[in-house]
Amino acid sequence: MPWTTRKLQGSAVVSHVTGLVRRNHRRARPLMWATAATLLTGSCWLVVTGLYARSELLAARGALETLRNSVTAPASSVSTAKDAAGRRERGEAAARSAAAHADRAHRLTTGPAWSMAAYLPGLGGTVETVRGTAKAVDRLTGDVLPAVVRTAGNLADDAGADGGHLDLSELRKAAPALENVSRQVAVTRAETRKLPSHTWLPALDRVRDELLGRLDRMAPAVEDAATGARLLPLMLGEDRPRRYLVVFQNPAEARGTGGMPGAHALMTADRGRLALTHFGHDAEMVTTHPKVDLGAEFTAMYGHYDAVNTWPNSNMSPHFPYAARIWSAAWLDRSGERVDGVLSLDPGVLARLLAATGPTRTTDGTVVTADNVVDLSERTNYTRYSDPLKRKAFLLDMARASAGQLLAAAEDPQRRPGLLLGLYDVLSNGQMNIWSAHRDEQRELESRPVGGSLPLKPEPYAGLVVNNAAGTKLDYYLDRTLDWRPGRCTAAGREVTVKAVVANNAPSQGLPTYVTDRLDKPPYATHDGDNRLLVSYYATAGADLIKATVDGRTALTSPGIERGHPVYTLDVEVPAGSSRTVMLQLLEPPADDAPTVLNQRLPRPLHATVHPSSGCKGVLSGDPTGQPSTAAVIPSTASAIRAAHALASSSDAP
Repeated sequence: MPWTTRKLQGSAVVSHVTGLVRRNHRRARPLMWATAATLLTGSCWLVVTGLYARSELLAARGALETLRNSVTAPASSVSTAKDAAGRRERGEAAARSAAAHADRAHRLTTGPAWSMAAYLPGLGGTVETVRGTAKAVDRLTGDVLPAVVRTAGNLADDAGADGGHLDLSELRKAAPALENVSRQVAVTRAETRKLPSHTWLPALDRVRDELLGRLDRMAPAVEDAATGARLLPLMLGEDRPRRYLVVFQNPAEARGTGGMPGAHALMTADRGRLALTHFGHDAEMVTTHPKVDLGAEFTAMYGHYDAVNTWPNSNMSPHFPYAARIWSAAWLDRSGERVDGVLSLDPGVLARLLAATGPTRTTDGTVVTADNVVDLSERTNYTRYSDPLKRKAFLLDMARASAGQLLAAAEDPQRRPGLLLGLYDVLSNGQMNIWSAHRDEQRELESRPVGGSLPLKPEPYAGLVVNNAAGTKLDYYLDRTLDWRPGRCTAAGREVTVKAVVANNAPSQGLPTYVTDRLDKPPYATHDGDNRLLVSYYATAGADLIKATVDGRTALTSPGIERGHPVYTLDVEVPAGSSRTVMLQLLEPPADDAPTVLNQRLPRPLHATVHPSSGCKGVLSGDPTGQPSTAAVIPSTASAIRAAHALASSSDAP
């Protein structure tokens, strides 16, 4: 075939192919435009509905703020039943509004466009977080909030002609709903935690983190509410009257559970109505001989302080159930009466509750308020009364007046909501502790902060506990800091360095002799305002102590074990206006988590810093026995004996 012919044929082929391409391109162009239009429409739909959803969520947040204000605003002393009904109606309206806005936000972020967009590379994570956040808020406002509002409203209502005490039948009926609420919040928290936390919208990331933070606070709150609905009817005497020993602690002289036990009262609960039938001071209890066996471990830790038979030493352990069992046995020995439980509170608890109920007045005319009750109890009373008997009488009178005010508020439907919120605060943060003599109730209490228990868990733990060993009342001026820093991870364990600083900021002059007097009679010279502390560190189960120092010098420690936690105790003299730095080098089982920090309640808060860990994944644990290293720890028997003498001598408490 001639070359020209072949060229013509080739050109024809090329022309044919080009024509096909052009025809296909013309045919595909509508499809391409349709696809582009669909994507553009979908994108616009996502943007528009997303903006509308954002607006609805902001409106829901505003309604929730209105609800919060209606619930937490203090009731006027002259408020009427009509006022209370109006407040409840406004709260319910705000709850309905929040639920409606959240429901619309959820519906706006559902549908085919949002479902498909969740699978798009680069965009899917953002879409998923938007949808998940809207779903979580909808569930909270639609399922959780109504049940909570109904329960709160029913409990706050007037009980009727027989008085204003809590309606226990309403509380019991609320239990199933609160159990469901607790489950819903737990599921919502788990789902929210799985949402992408780093999207290309920083504002969305903040919303997700804020929501998760609220859920982290809400989950234990509703779980506590469900537990309370199960336990409170029985504990408040629904089936039969109950008796409780109430012990007031004085943190001006530190003890493991907070402060030295002083005044006490007997409280009865009968079908929700509370009454105080007896008040007494510590002198009634110091002669008792409680018959209680707390086990070999407790005896090894506290036997040389005679903690069971010596009232001022009875709560050296930070594990509140130990103290409660001793106190209940002491009351049985004194009165012949068994109690159904023990409650413990301190002036800080009274301050929080009086903030909700309003001030009270003692028989001598002293006004006791949320602002001055701590100072009156832990400082002023020592300068006002040089006679210990008059001082004790004043403190007992103040406790009686405060307790009377709280009980009156509990019977008042207008003041009750504020009191219940305050009561929840002090119970949920462990500031007020409760122990039950009934095993099933105690099992639930012990798992909550209100139980004041030292946990029996292998997870990382850091507990700084001080006990006053001088017999002074100087711990009102005590500052404490705890710094926990993880180090290398090895096959033997994780290295941990603990730095604890105790600072005695008591003035060197001007304090009453009763406050500064040293009952331990040390063999070395001391000055007014000097203090002495037993400083104990509660470590993670399985930890070993490598080295201990005080102000850089090697120190003697007394080792022990309490509920699986190795305990290292140092006898530390802290002169007025100075501080002591305790350093502990530990080897703990490998772990990735930060420790739970024990918060011993004293007049000045503990300042704790926990440094992040790089993790110990893949590192095997060392010796899991939990026994302290005896090679690195030398018990100081002489120091223990001197401290025991000082503690046993501190029998004069408020």
